[in-house]
Amino acid sequence: MTPIDSSSDTDAKPDPAQTGLAIDMPADETPDGQGYQVLARKYRPQRFEDLIGQDPMVRTLSNAFDAGRVAHAFMLTGVRGVGKTTTARLLARALNYKSETVDKPCITLDPPGEHCAAIAASRHVDVLEMDAASHTGVNDIRDILEGVRYAPVSARYKVYIIDEVHMLSKGAFNALLKTLEEPPPHAKFIFATTEIRKVPVTVLSRCQRFDLARIGRDALIAHLQGVCEKEGASIAADGLALIARAAEGSVRDALSILDQALVQSGAGDQSAEDIRAMLGLADRSRVLELFALTIKGEAAKTIDELRAQYEAGADPLIILRDILDHCHQLTRYKALADEAVLADYGEDADVMKALVKEQSLGQLSRVWQLLLKALDEARRAPDALAAVEMALVRLCVAITLPGPEEAAALLAAKEGAASTDAQHSGPAPEVKGGQNPGGGPAGLHAIATNPQYEPQTYAPHKDPRPAVVLDNLHAVADFLVHKRELTLAADVRRFVHLVSYRQGSIVFMPGSGAPHDLATRLSKTLSELTNMAWLVSVEAGAQGAPSLASQQSDQRAQSRNALDQHPGVLAVKKAFAGAKIVKVRKKPSQNGDPT
Repeated sequence: MTPIDSSSDTDAKPDPAQTGLAIDMPADETPDGQGYQVLARKYRPQRFEDLIGQDPMVRTLSNAFDAGRVAHAFMLTGVRGVGKTTTARLLARALNYKSETVDKPCITLDPPGEHCAAIAASRHVDVLEMDAASHTGVNDIRDILEGVRYAPVSARYKVYIIDEVHMLSKGAFNALLKTLEEPPPHAKFIFATTEIRKVPVTVLSRCQRFDLARIGRDALIAHLQGVCEKEGASIAADGLALIARAAEGSVRDALSILDQALVQSGAGDQSAEDIRAMLGLADRSRVLELFALTIKGEAAKTIDELRAQYEAGADPLIILRDILDHCHQLTRYKALADEAVLADYGEDADVMKALVKEQSLGQLSRVWQLLLKALDEARRAPDALAAVEMALVRLCVAITLPGPEEAAALLAAKEGAASTDAQHSGPAPEVKGGQNPGGGPAGLHAIATNPQYEPQTYAPHKDPRPAVVLDNLHAVADFLVHKRELTLAADVRRFVHLVSYRQGSIVFMPGSGAPHDLATRLSKTLSELTNMAWLVSVEAGAQGAPSLASQQSDQRAQSRNALDQHPGVLAVKKAFAGAKIVKVRKKPSQNGDPT
């Protein structure tokens, strides 16, 4: 590569044959008479202060520039349209900032410096931009490495901006590593990518990384409102909210949609209905009504409403995504109650509050799974409307089935009845134990609350042996010891805080440090050893009884305290200062059994 003559004009375009690079040079400034400039380019930030929602990055860069601790390579990552390329050009301007009063890297770009206009327009000879999507090979990177040896022509630093850097080949990344690790003092690298996981960690470790955040909806709406005022346009506030929602945190997408909306409206005002029709959206209230019909199981009305929204111009996939959003918000409100925010629903918040009373968390979770599967199916289906229609009908059917909690209770009741029949059919061996610490009225045996884990049930193999009767948790632990299941017996004694117990059904709260598979192991082992099905479920939020180990420890402490007050022990302590009980042994009876 031939070095560039230092006498070249700053604003001259580099010869691609000389640099070996095919350089993208979009013009951000449209000369008079050369047509309309889209809003996304017209309102591109010209200073760091103009960036929306990226305060942490701006603050970090400001501190780094003030302290003179400027990195030699930067990695900018984030979703489309959040300002990665814009930030890269601002960084290039800051690194090469020079004005009448300032001649050092400076993040304050007001007033613009000598090189700012050329860099912003991508026509500065010392700031080279490359699109890695179309220049992926080793040779493209070698051209950069050849040129990086030479000093900048007129600016302070040579700055290399590589967009979509994750598209580089493995060989290209490897060729870049050595220069990234020990770059010449006059060179800076700025990378941008939407796929940070595809960038090798060896490259990431040599860069200062900044994750550009999605722009919040409120900030995006305020920005769009400001652009409308500058353009002399009028769009309803709820219309701007629809645009911000459709943009999904991307400023560029939001401005592109706004561009389309301004063209559609002409000189007149633009209402939310106009924006909704343009985007192919259904009315949010109507989608909520459709969701309400679905989870009430009204299939005929659901189909009619879906067809009506489709004929009004709504996209079936967008309808399904909106229903998913309603399901998510409804589930959050069910779980968090007043802590969940329903402000976006306005008057429809009352509809949400009414729906939440009719559904359990288990049912809402099932609805979410069905909708998520339906969205994937609708994307792949040849007829999206038919796919969405069938999915909602399927949901209408599923919603009439018992919820997970009710199904568990019914299963427990059925197994309890089967156990009772087995006990009446003939004699059975019995293992006795202590009292049931979690016992209570029969109603407690049904799982009427919302367990956080699905109950674990295993059906035993066909076996002519009668089922073993275990009256309580003590009997279960003793039975496991008898069957040499010592580890499981120890876990039951230490970690099981009983909520309810009856033959074939155990509900417990796990203690701290409990194995995550304790319910599964206990259900499977008891089912195999007792020749009957056992339903064992975890209820993490319940108030369980003390564990067997804790009860035994308390009993020992009580016995020792009682013994400590025995007249004989008190007499010994009085006669021998400092005497204390070290061990308690049971006295053998006359027949040899301990008493």
